[in-house]
Amino acid sequence: MQRKHFVQTAIASTLTGAGLVSCRARRKSSGSDSGLPNITWQMATSWPISLDTIFGGATTFADRVAAITGGKFKITPRPAGELAPPLEVMNVVSQGAVPCGHTAGYYYVGKTPAAAFGTSVPFGLNAQQQNAWLYEGGGLQALQDLYKRKFGIIQFPAGNTGGQMGGWFRKEISKISDLQGLKMRIPGLGGQVMGKLGVTVQTIPGSEIFQALQTGAIDAAEWVGPYDDEKLGLNRVAEYYYYPGWWEPGPTLEIQINLKEWQKLPPEYQAAIRAAAFEANVTMLARYDARNNEALQRLIKSGVKLRSYSPEILAAAEQASFELYDQFSAKDADFKLIFGQWKQFRDRVYAWNNINSASFDRYSYAKLKS
Repeated sequence: MQRKHFVQTAIASTLTGAGLVSCRARRKSSGSDSGLPNITWQMATSWPISLDTIFGGATTFADRVAAITGGKFKITPRPAGELAPPLEVMNVVSQGAVPCGHTAGYYYVGKTPAAAFGTSVPFGLNAQQQNAWLYEGGGLQALQDLYKRKFGIIQFPAGNTGGQMGGWFRKEISKISDLQGLKMRIPGLGGQVMGKLGVTVQTIPGSEIFQALQTGAIDAAEWVGPYDDEKLGLNRVAEYYYYPGWWEPGPTLEIQINLKEWQKLPPEYQAAIRAAAFEANVTMLARYDARNNEALQRLIKSGVKLRSYSPEILAAAEQASFELYDQFSAKDADFKLIFGQWKQFRDRVYAWNNINSASFDRYSYAKLKS
């Protein structure tokens, strides 16, 4: 009975935080008398603490878990480099050195290219479509099956940046030949596509991008979007800011949990994790959408030159992307399985959104001044 009451209280707490129940439906937390264990975890992340929105995904998650469990389950997010290098979070979670992490699946495509679907793939799904695929289109289950089998991890979506920008360049890029030999920081399958277009690709943490651009170690870099890019100071070391970020139209970040640690948790705490991850996923997207345009206007006023990728570059990138998918599908059974399911969903949701939301967007946005 104690556990049943705890779950009811946890659910009420979650719904109240989302504004979904009235004050009369609230109950006092039963954390102190639930009989459930006190648990303290450390969380490795891939983010510097200065990037409050992306690191904020981890803190939103941790704060909500604590609130739902009445403070009995405490998770402390640590900035990149404290518990693990920023691009090694999955490794330490898989090994059990750290119970959980907050990172991006596409950082680990070297382990399996199918991990990219957990974040975003070139010419893929926007944030709304990505959530639909994950939660209702079978995507999350397919990825969880993959992570359990390959890495001994279970993961949950816990943040989305929305459509990203197309990166910072120290020179103007208008045609494919301008990309030849360019040194660019870009991870995931987007990096592999850029490689097919002649770019020399590097994957470095966000905290190192500024220095790499400043010293000329790289000629271009992508991170997230105006709000974060301004905080990193990328406008001070590169003049041209491109859009759209065709390689990340709706990238998901994720909570990764060591499977053995997950299996030790009471069902009530597992439910708290699911609810908290969902809230972090929605909250991060809202924050980025609310903050990016103001940051972009500040960047433009500072002298940044906003540019769109040419139709030539976009067409070549799209062709290279699907050639890459065909190559992976031919040699990697995991990629082939997830890609086939994902592509069917993509085609269906594209057709629907072209009728409903995209038609409205085309009409509304045509009136905006550039």
